[in-house]
Amino acid sequence: MVDPPVAGSDMRAAGIAAAGTPAGGSAQPSPGGPTAWQRPPKWRRVVCPPGVVPAALVSGLAAAILVRWDRPGIGWVLAAAIAATAVVLVDRNARRAVASTTKDSTGDAEQAAERSVATSHYARRARFAGRAWWATLALALLAVGAVRAAGWLFALCVLAACVAGSLAVVGRRSANGILYDTLAVGLEAVSAVPWVYAGTARVRGAHTPRARRLGLSVAVTVALLAVFVPLLGSADAMFAALLETVTPDLDIPSVVRWIVLFAVVALGAVSALFVLAGPPPPATARAGGRTLRRSEWALPVGALAILFAAFVATQFVVLFGGDEHVRKTSGLTYAEYARAGFWQLSAVTVLTLAVLVVVLRWASQDTPADRWWLRGLLTAVSLLALVIVASALGRMWTYQRAYGFTVLRLLVEVCELWLGLVYVLVLFAVLRLRRAWLPRAVLGTAMATLVALAVVDPERLIAEENIDRWQRGKALDTEYLVTLSPDIMPATERLPEPLRADVRARLRSDLGEDSWQSWNLSRARAR
Repeated sequence: MVDPPVAGSDMRAAGIAAAGTPAGGSAQPSPGGPTAWQRPPKWRRVVCPPGVVPAALVSGLAAAILVRWDRPGIGWVLAAAIAATAVVLVDRNARRAVASTTKDSTGDAEQAAERSVATSHYARRARFAGRAWWATLALALLAVGAVRAAGWLFALCVLAACVAGSLAVVGRRSANGILYDTLAVGLEAVSAVPWVYAGTARVRGAHTPRARRLGLSVAVTVALLAVFVPLLGSADAMFAALLETVTPDLDIPSVVRWIVLFAVVALGAVSALFVLAGPPPPATARAGGRTLRRSEWALPVGALAILFAAFVATQFVVLFGGDEHVRKTSGLTYAEYARAGFWQLSAVTVLTLAVLVVVLRWASQDTPADRWWLRGLLTAVSLLALVIVASALGRMWTYQRAYGFTVLRLLVEVCELWLGLVYVLVLFAVLRLRRAWLPRAVLGTAMATLVALAVVDPERLIAEENIDRWQRGKALDTEYLVTLSPDIMPATERLPEPLRADVRARLRSDLGEDSWQSWNLSRARAR
């Protein structure tokens, strides 16, 4: 099924007609030869829809007012929701305008509808569902800042939300690849600036006198407020207190923060609208390109499967033999044995994943026998690798129960768990012998794992497990506990006095005060 043209491609075509032709009315050949044509840059070919500048201003102001970049808070998700709404409204209005123009130019709305329904209905629904998924995931990641106080967790969520937002803007898979799709908004920011400047040139020329008068009015307003506000504030203490609550602090760090946030988010909104107005070409199936014959890949993959099978059999012996068997064979305790092997197993799982992806990409699938061998061997390796992942997870859990739980150890364990999910996805790709959907699915599971980690409340889990160890007679590192966030406050209920009071006092000492923009549930409960 041929993917129908979208509003962005219509605007791009209109932009070629408007900006791609020189003033003389005919395209000029380039010096490269009589048949080589000068292609204008993308920002000249894409039409700038109305409303881009207001959307950028609204997004930038929302970020400057609502976001406190030094701590997680509710302002992050509110600013993101406002920016997303502004971008969606401008893009929707532009697409409706293009659709209306197209319908008027055909002169036959019924025939145009019949032509477009069969080809575009399902494609539009699929694209909308994909964009809605990534946008919802981005907002969910930023909403973590309103619930959890752990700075490291929210930093990871912000990075993941930026990637999810870029994927939401791009929509479908593009021909530029997954790396471009995840960075599209940032990569197109350079071209978005001249695009919006050129697109608003005519509006600026028509409204120059009005803008000057408006600027003069704003300057007079600021001057009057600068005179009368201090006078009225000094005349009445109640009014002065009211002014103090509504007037932001104008110290240099705050001003710098406002400027940076405004510029970054406004530019991000402009870049997102630029990508929506001139979307990248969709990904298409590439014919050929497979160079590995069965005789070339089957031997190494088969050897890997045999090696993994032998290792998995050894793991079952260790599992049923327990600590005594490990002591006799290796001279180590079970916890030491687990610590010694975890990193090696993690490296094995990552390298095996790379091998599976390479073979799935390049192995020949020309005959039924080729496909049978490919499915059989890659499925065997994937299943055995899943057992190795489970072994690595068990080793890390054993190691933490013996030596204590930390953020880094838990993160490593979560990464290994995510690798197990990736292997499940690879297994589905192997069975279907289709891999085009795999990169986005891997990213989606990574972000979903991060959201699940936030729901679990990782620092509280760490504190509770360490307190469990202490109650079983192990040492409790209270100095490490107080370096964590207020998320662990409920876990401290299990500590006896005066240890509990001391830990809680030290956790509260670094809380500071929150404005409504930086409100956070965990910090509010801790207070």
